[in-house]
Amino acid sequence: MAKFKKLLALVLSICIICAVGIVSVSAANADENADVSAAFDGIKVHYYCEDGTPTIYYWNSLPQNKETSYPGPAMTSEGNNWYTYTFNSVTKINMLFVVNGEQSPELTRKSAGEYWYKGNRWYNSNPGELDSPERVDFRENSIYFIITTRFYDGDTGNNVHCWDDRQANNPDSDPAWRGDFKGLIEKLDYIKALGFTAVWITPIVENCSGYDYHGYHALDFAKVDPRYESDDTTFQDVIDAAHEKGLKIVQDVVWNHTSNFGEAFLAPMFTKDYSKLESVDCLQKIPDSLLTKIAPDYDTLLPGYQFQARLSVMKEDANDTNNYYHHEKSLGWGQSTEQTGQMAGDCVDINTENPIVAKYLTDTFREYVDMGVDYFRLDTEKHINRWTLNQAYFPKFSDVENFWIFGEVCARYHGAYNEGGSSDSCFFYTWKELDSPYASASSWTDSWSTNLSTSTGHYDAYSNRNFNQKSNNAYLDGITYHTPDHSKSNGTSVIDFPMHWAFKDANSAFTAAKSEDDLYNDSTYVVTYVDSHDYGPDNMEKTRYSCGPQAWAENMNLMFTFRGVPCIYYGTEVEFAKGNVIDVGPNAPLAETGRAYFGDYMEGSVTATDYGEYTASGKVAETLNAPLSVHLRQLNLIRQAVPALQKGQYTVDSNYVSSDKMAYVRRYTNTSEGVDSLACVAISGGATFKNLPNGKYIDAVTGDVQNVTNGTLTVPSIGTANMRVYVCCATGFTGIDGQIGTNGAYLK
Repeated sequence: MAKFKKLLALVLSICIICAVGIVSVSAANADENADVSAAFDGIKVHYYCEDGTPTIYYWNSLPQNKETSYPGPAMTSEGNNWYTYTFNSVTKINMLFVVNGEQSPELTRKSAGEYWYKGNRWYNSNPGELDSPERVDFRENSIYFIITTRFYDGDTGNNVHCWDDRQANNPDSDPAWRGDFKGLIEKLDYIKALGFTAVWITPIVENCSGYDYHGYHALDFAKVDPRYESDDTTFQDVIDAAHEKGLKIVQDVVWNHTSNFGEAFLAPMFTKDYSKLESVDCLQKIPDSLLTKIAPDYDTLLPGYQFQARLSVMKEDANDTNNYYHHEKSLGWGQSTEQTGQMAGDCVDINTENPIVAKYLTDTFREYVDMGVDYFRLDTEKHINRWTLNQAYFPKFSDVENFWIFGEVCARYHGAYNEGGSSDSCFFYTWKELDSPYASASSWTDSWSTNLSTSTGHYDAYSNRNFNQKSNNAYLDGITYHTPDHSKSNGTSVIDFPMHWAFKDANSAFTAAKSEDDLYNDSTYVVTYVDSHDYGPDNMEKTRYSCGPQAWAENMNLMFTFRGVPCIYYGTEVEFAKGNVIDVGPNAPLAETGRAYFGDYMEGSVTATDYGEYTASGKVAETLNAPLSVHLRQLNLIRQAVPALQKGQYTVDSNYVSSDKMAYVRRYTNTSEGVDSLACVAISGGATFKNLPNGKYIDAVTGDVQNVTNGTLTVPSIGTANMRVYVCCATGFTGIDGQIGTNGAYLK
């Protein structure tokens, strides 16, 4: 990405220009194009090009500088549109490829090795020899959610304090910016060993605030924050490493707001000096920026007045003349101003209705998709109008097969409807525009003020509790799967907040989910979790879940077998930080919160040979053998083996299911794929399933076999947090061979 840059590169270039011993291209040519073996002390690059022989322009190499005049020497053909060039005795070099006068982005390799570049992506091996990292139906995943900086420290050399770490009393041994991309790559096998297929990572863009370790205070949407990176590890490396292990990347993205220090395109005020990160002194005012003009004495102002000066740049009509931000000064919950006002002092509301802003955001984040990101989690979606998203944002990603977006429509209310009626409710954000005038493509205009007026009118029009659409996409027709009708879907989903809010126990969450499913366009796509980096369930919303391992096991049973995509917050497998306050800002050490550093639990070695299959030693082996880790591993394996549990519709109709606990039938049929999967699920108690297809049923939990001859299958009483998943293995059905995974303390 053109703007993925580091201040370090500028410093190095200045130093090298002043140095002696520059080697010209004529002197270097002879040895650089020589054949090299797999092991060499230089950098060898391969470039895929279908438009003729490229040249390579390079500069700023280390330890000795090598440079060439533009456009550089021709690369050597390897056949099949691949071209190569070798730099011997080089450990770092900048380069770009030139083809028929067209330049690639400026690129850098920072360690010796062999690299392939194709489709604006670096690979560590020939991409033609790799399995294609194709995105799959989002519902086939289970998600492990991490705060990258608090997960695992793979490079202590990039550890750094936030400038508010002193207030928080975060010690040098635990700076806020601790975990990194290198650590994530190192522990991808840990995530796979638990059986998960996808990892959700917090925002990766450059951030700016006194406590920005979480990533939600953007300074430059188009730049990866260098604090995540190492000399040999970039975000692209994370994507590639995950895909090589068969894992998907869910990137957390923020379109609602930026930091209050501006944003590189929307309100450029500052750049960062990365040698001074532990102090606000790292910020360098951009010469001739609007801030320097309206507040020439900015450096001498008290912090509160500096804050107001920055807001003036971003929110005052006289200054933000492009209207890249919303200028609303108030925010009312359950009112249209919750989509135009500023939700927090460090989250300045972007004017998402401005077509220039919409293009900037969608173009920028489309580049991350083109890098290989599999899915987006959209932060603070409730604070962006649905019509705005449907008209100007979501369509920009609709051409990418199986790419998926799920949003955070924060609704801490019991029941399907949020405080603003339909307008800010979870289910509402899964529908396309169906009513006039909002359904017309022409309703989105080149005028931000017209769009803002339409957006506000849209909110008010649906601020009621009688939503005019219903869906049966999540429900079986009797006990038969039917093709869902997605003609009214906007092609996205949400986190199921009403279910999350009800997760004081599994049965309450089950009841909440059932009561709302006809309002979602298709609730089989929603993401379900118990707690997160923001909230726990009702009555424990400020702390990490602490109702005990048995309650956790029962919750997990429901999430992994009922409709939706299960998501687990990092460390849950050992009840990490249970009962801790999740987030108090810089008012307590992170070690005392629900965002504590988890890396100590993963010390040692782990190698995953498949999902849920691994070898491990050290502390990580102990962590993977914890009761809830064992439980999660079996649940993941069961879910992956039974398509009905991933993509199936369900019924709890008394004609087919009777139980005083949690029980349901799920089924998924896809004749083109030869799949007909049916499962009968009973959690924490007995159940009777009726009017079933006759034939053999195998319990995925224990391997028990029942031969159904009269359409009835009976599950005897089982204890709390235990479960039975009887899979139909009759002729014509997609069955299983026996028990899946290993029983632990709860599944038995």
